[in-house]
Amino acid sequence: MDDRAKAPARTTLRTIQADLPVNAVWHIWLKAMVPGIQGALSFSNANGKFGEVIASNAEEYSFRIYHVFGGGPVEISYDTDTTSVSVAYWFTAQEVLETGITVVHTNPANAPPDLPESYHFRPPFGWMNDPNGFGRFGGRPHLFYQHYSHGLRWNNMHWGHAVSSDYLRWRHLPIFLFPSEDLMARPDRRGGAFSGSAIALPNAPGIRVFFTEKVQDRAPEQEIQMTATSSDLFSAGQAEVILPSRPEGEGLTFDFRDPYVFKGPDGHWKMLLGSQSAEGGVILLYETLDVTAAGGWTYLGKLLVEKRHATTAIECPCMLPLDGVLTDPATRWVLIYGLMNSVDAATGRRNLTMAEVGWFDGRDFSREFIQELDFGADNYAFQAFLDGDAPVGMGWLANWAEASPTIDFPTAMTLPRTLKLGGNGLLTPPIGAAESLRGYILDRTRLAAGQGVSFLRGAVEILFELKEPGAPFDLQFDHANVDLALVQDEAGLSIRHRVGDGPSPNFIAPGAKVRRLRIFLDYGSIEVFADHGRFVGTKRIAGLEPVRAARFAAGTENVAHATVWSLRL
Repeated sequence: MDDRAKAPARTTLRTIQADLPVNAVWHIWLKAMVPGIQGALSFSNANGKFGEVIASNAEEYSFRIYHVFGGGPVEISYDTDTTSVSVAYWFTAQEVLETGITVVHTNPANAPPDLPESYHFRPPFGWMNDPNGFGRFGGRPHLFYQHYSHGLRWNNMHWGHAVSSDYLRWRHLPIFLFPSEDLMARPDRRGGAFSGSAIALPNAPGIRVFFTEKVQDRAPEQEIQMTATSSDLFSAGQAEVILPSRPEGEGLTFDFRDPYVFKGPDGHWKMLLGSQSAEGGVILLYETLDVTAAGGWTYLGKLLVEKRHATTAIECPCMLPLDGVLTDPATRWVLIYGLMNSVDAATGRRNLTMAEVGWFDGRDFSREFIQELDFGADNYAFQAFLDGDAPVGMGWLANWAEASPTIDFPTAMTLPRTLKLGGNGLLTPPIGAAESLRGYILDRTRLAAGQGVSFLRGAVEILFELKEPGAPFDLQFDHANVDLALVQDEAGLSIRHRVGDGPSPNFIAPGAKVRRLRIFLDYGSIEVFADHGRFVGTKRIAGLEPVRAARFAAGTENVAHATVWSLRL
């Protein structure tokens, strides 16, 4: 008898099975577990092993592409003693925009949280921050975003990617941009494909993306501006440098990032970039006469200098027309930007986002008024674009006051919002399609009567109206770990978010006297839209425990009516 037949099965062999269509493409990240011993992953079917991918690097995951031309059941296997696999997904190029990717493997370090009925956008695995390249291309909304695939902590930046039909229900697409191979070969350095934007190619199908490439401690420039194109809307071509250095003579720090490209009122492409100088945070303005925006970028000057808040750099500037065609000199524009590491001394809130409304002639911006985009401050890195004649935008539902490269931090994007003028300011209500999230009514009478209303999973919308603008109330939410409430009093409208006994920032819209409130609760977040979006507060709730119930602890007599819906995608 053959002794090998009696040997026990290897316990370190991991297998993953998939039933594939013809011409499937695999994206796999793997690394060696032991220096000097290659990591390997093999493909097999009923006829036996037919392919293999290998990786020698034991410090960083290596990206591999593998084509399976025949369809049917396929098994991938690897030895966990020698090989670690972070992510494996497959797709077909012909159908990926319609069907998305199929993720067949993650690991505990990068797996997404299991959140039934959650309706905010989250990545299929790994870390996410800023929205990038937000726009409608090929007839569909596309969202790119800052992404690290292999853990729930910030690391070398990629661009994740998703496509939708309504800004709410998304299909995940293949990773779009990757850090350079040189950067991935140096685990002691950090950087990658930082934030940017996208435009439709003017003379061909597809898009052109713009992004900052950062390499920590690179000399003379840590951050440079790059561009790449995609004709198929899901894979990027070779990236090229378009701005290799900061403008001279402006006294800028090394911060030079987040290109936002848009069409100006003179018909020329413009680019905004965020930076910092001794004067304060700055937004730099560039222009090109190239109709493809592929090159020829010329520095026009500083569009804005921010001196009021102690920011370390302006981030993620964006700009678009609000109330008319972009060629009309009377059209008002909105300029939105984040203030990295800023602190509001009056409230203790950090990393504020500002919105300035005024007029833009292609070179200069004249401010009419300024307001905070969000009094909760967790609508950061907001990016918007003109979808037809309707501005649409979204932000990262967090900010760097709580997020850190040293902690695991599952997060989400905000609900998409429209932007319009009204109510003596800028309004940013949720898009109209948000009403399609309503599943069934939980309550129409009990909340307004002062009774508690329980939530099954915490994904709810609450809509209530007060009898008079500014009438006081205290709407308390039952949460396992957080003292959470929405309060209106003589000081204004505020979100109370306290964890433990330590001090907490005052998330307040000072002086607000609102009447109509719309509240969206989800795992790990609250979004408040008051008076049709005139005052908006977005706050990440610590942890991912759901809000369990709500009741008015005070002010019930001021509530005209209230309705609570259960929400789901």
